[in-house]
Amino acid sequence: MFHARAYKIGFDCGGLLLFAAVMAPNFIWFVVPAPRDILRHTSATPAVDTAAAVFQVIMVATLCGIKNIEGSKSIRRALLVGIAALVALYYGGWSLYYTGTTGTAVILDLCIAPCLAFLLYAVARKNAPALVAAGLFTASHLLSSAVNFIF
Repeated sequence: MFHARAYKIGFDCGGLLLFAAVMAPNFIWFVVPAPRDILRHTSATPAVDTAAAVFQVIMVATLCGIKNIEGSKSIRRALLVGIAALVALYYGGWSLYYTGTTGTAVILDLCIAPCLAFLLYAVARKNAPALVAAGLFTASHLLSSAVNFIF
């Protein structure tokens, strides 16, 4: 999993589909604000947010553009179910957010569930570069969310 020779540049449609599935509620949120929209305020962590954005771009690029040639073509069922469950949990968090529920559990769900889905996908595809990028994105996204919306 960690040998540079094990990777090649190539398109991974599953990575793009996962990213699109995670971003879909965000696109809706851009157009249709939630009733108690606490996510639309000036960030107290602009440097961390910038780092998160950079790591997110790198994560998507590595999830979609790097393939492990030693990895399996398909994803084990248990990992696929886990990824789907995390995306469903994320959608549930957005549903609660749109009902006006903005508590810590909802904010953590909106932050952690998609990150775990990306991490699990990187593990399932045996994609170490994507795993590192997703880990860095997760850490910066969690830090930003905690500082801006929880503490």
